[in-house]
Amino acid sequence: MWLYYLLKTISTLVSWLPYKLVVNIGIGIGHLYHKIAKKQRLRAEATIKERLGYSDAEAKRTIKSLFVKLGITFMEIMYMPALNKDNIRGLVTFDRPDVLWEALNEGHGVVMLACHMDNWEWLGAALSLYGFPISAVEKPQPNRVYSDFMNELRKSVGQEIFSRGTSEILGCARAMKKGRMLGLIADQDGGYDGIFVPFFGKMAATPSGPAYFARKFKAPIIPIFIVRKEGYYGHQALVKDPIYYEDTGDRQMDDYRVTLEMTRIVEEVIREYPDNWLWFQHRWNTPYTPAGKEQEHVKE
Repeated sequence: MWLYYLLKTISTLVSWLPYKLVVNIGIGIGHLYHKIAKKQRLRAEATIKERLGYSDAEAKRTIKSLFVKLGITFMEIMYMPALNKDNIRGLVTFDRPDVLWEALNEGHGVVMLACHMDNWEWLGAALSLYGFPISAVEKPQPNRVYSDFMNELRKSVGQEIFSRGTSEILGCARAMKKGRMLGLIADQDGGYDGIFVPFFGKMAATPSGPAYFARKFKAPIIPIFIVRKEGYYGHQALVKDPIYYEDTGDRQMDDYRVTLEMTRIVEEVIREYPDNWLWFQHRWNTPYTPAGKEQEHVKE
């Protein structure tokens, strides 16, 4: 439990600091992280060169900026106990909150499609503090104590949290039936149960959850992203147009089409804000087998 109390103490102390000091400390941490995390740094540089065609200099510059922002994000996460309904509007602004309210008013719940951009933890916090009924699924970390600490922070700002690997499907279904907003991350490797769609020119297993809940509850999918403002202080939340599931009776193809459209929007935003996305994550980890090849292999 020592780790929990250490994190709790750090978070309490950080939450007492002025926000600008929190950011400045985070900048220093980010520069240090860039120096010591060689494995992640090299993987990120190689990935962005391969997927975006960046030169070596462009890749190094972009990934260094990413690491600096990650340092700030770490400090901001520790600062979360200081967030409240009064100060959040000066820290996170939404470009089109009306789109979210209109979708919720349809009464079918909303699938909120997010990804690992900038401080995604503050995106959930901001939605909740702005008054949106947000439920989200969290992926347990290898260190259970850290997961518990993060879930405590998330719940403290009003989010409803379901842990993956438990009865999260039932919890998500109940949230949708209540007309809540269900936050799902869709930029991680979806494993062999995922839906393969092209992502930056390479087939990637993509989580099927957004398509499933949109189909089952006839709910709109709204891609929403958070990016850091110029000068590092504060964030902008970008709300995209709703995506509606088109049910033609061919479930496999319908799931593919809506997942393809979601992924296209995620890719578009990452291209616009490349130093806000985690390029070192294992996004293309699950190997892709083209249709027909699997059968050919069996015959051989």
